[in-house]
Amino acid sequence: MDKIKLTQFSHGGGCGCKIAPAVLARLIAESPLKTIPADLLVGVETSDDAAVYRLNDEQAIIATTDFFTPIVDDPWDFGRIAATNALSDVYAMGGKPIFALAVVGMPLDKLPEEAIRLILAGGESICAEAGIPIAGGHSIDVLEPIYGLVGLGVVHPKKVKRNSAARAGDALILGKPLGIGVLSAALKKGLLTGHGYGEMIRWTTKINVTGAALSDMDAVHAVTDVTGFGLAGHLLEICRGSKLAATVEFDKLPLIPEAVQHVQAGIATGASTRNWAGYGHDVKINGEEWRQKMVTDPQTSGGLLVACAAEAADAVLAAFRADGFAEAAVIGRLAEGEARVTVV
Repeated sequence: MDKIKLTQFSHGGGCGCKIAPAVLARLIAESPLKTIPADLLVGVETSDDAAVYRLNDEQAIIATTDFFTPIVDDPWDFGRIAATNALSDVYAMGGKPIFALAVVGMPLDKLPEEAIRLILAGGESICAEAGIPIAGGHSIDVLEPIYGLVGLGVVHPKKVKRNSAARAGDALILGKPLGIGVLSAALKKGLLTGHGYGEMIRWTTKINVTGAALSDMDAVHAVTDVTGFGLAGHLLEICRGSKLAATVEFDKLPLIPEAVQHVQAGIATGASTRNWAGYGHDVKINGEEWRQKMVTDPQTSGGLLVACAAEAADAVLAAFRADGFAEAAVIGRLAEGEARVTVV
């Protein structure tokens, strides 16, 4: 077990192994689904975090799938990170998870069974923390380790928090600090300190439970979670869906200090470069190049990004802090204009 390093099997780790946004857009541009049922409240149309289907006037079901290759070497931590990341999409819609299914792909000829059991146990521990069971799943024998969940949740149909309902004048609030992708790149290079690894695990395994509380706030207009496409990419999805322009104040962004040190030294993920190639034409960033790397940095199990009425910002921050997200901060605003992001 001491010699097993999960990341040696993966070409890209965590949400950094997502298909690049530009490529994904081309792949799903011609959807075969021409007729959308009236009860399908959220589908693929705005690249939202999960699908939502209305069951009746009081209940809608949230369904999402999220899985990836290892971002860390420790099996237990990998399982916990993957499960936290998957459940985040349920919370991003304003819902509460009810159960999950495991998605498991493992190279059985390369990984000892003990390591695989630890991955599964790590995921189960996060689901237990969220108060839900893993009620089944599917497993296959593959070339590199893959783990994640199908997450199922519930929400009132009128309390769904889409990524496309933001309003001009809204404040933008980010729940977790940025820098997970940079830390993962430093880890692969053997440059991450013990403290840095601790911060990486701290944030990637912190469940975004505040999303459920946000569903009861009428002044919260839009929510998404920041994952593989980075802050700029996921904020751009809000802008496109809501037909608004966003301004972000870089100095107000919560950042992981060690990640800043590494990115200023030139360490970043390949996914950050792919992200910029995919949507950089709609993003303007003032300042040094490392700032670009931070706002395009792929966040595995990143924070919730909230658009709310400006007068409700303090209440939203209080909700985050009540759940232990002390670093949550107002980072910018939305206004009328062409769908694009400007970082000043």
